[in-house]
Amino acid sequence: MTLRAVVFDVDFTISRPGPELGADGFVHMGARHGLALDAARHAEARAAATAAFRRHPELHHDDELWVAFTEDIIRGLGGEGPGVTTCAREMVLAWERHGNFDLYEDAPPVLAELRRYGLRVALVSNTGRELDGFVRHHRLDVDVAIASRAHGRTKPHPSIFEATLDALGVAAAEAVMVGDSIEDDIEGAAQVGLHGILIDRDSRHPGFSPRLVDLYGLPAALGLVRPGT
Repeated sequence: MTLRAVVFDVDFTISRPGPELGADGFVHMGARHGLALDAARHAEARAAATAAFRRHPELHHDDELWVAFTEDIIRGLGGEGPGVTTCAREMVLAWERHGNFDLYEDAPPVLAELRRYGLRVALVSNTGRELDGFVRHHRLDVDVAIASRAHGRTKPHPSIFEATLDALGVAAAEAVMVGDSIEDDIEGAAQVGLHGILIDRDSRHPGFSPRLVDLYGLPAALGLVRPGT
């Protein structure tokens, strides 16, 4: 079947958290809550929190799970006491602010290139952010944007992919999923027959295929060829 649409994950695929959400952001926010946090421990603390993270058993979107995840990061940075929870809640809210994210430099030109081929474009994300506002803030030209909080389920639950395809008005065989998570994006999409391409910006999965280290190679990976070339 002819390719009609491309579905993108958001965080770490087309956008990245800015400094307010990184190591220094934790330190500054922690200070407001009486916490002395060590920015040098951020990578280790986030990795440990990620490894320990447990999804809702039925993949319901649950904001409290993200609060607990953020608490684990803060404790990994050396935070202790009642300020940990209040700081974590403030940080979770900071992740909902569109201005705290930057687009990767390859995202705008590649999205524009896909549009020149007449493709429909969707965003689907495990987030509490209101994605329509995110789209407007970053001036993204997309047809559909679905967030897990609004949908009620998180990736890799098949229903969030089905809802995206329904909103696009395309069949799974007519679309491709592009994301940075093998489990959430690639394997999740495969449950509904949606082919996936991994974006591996940090080269964590060199043996995986199909895989790109950025979005610049996406049009070629999709087999797109301009007329006359």
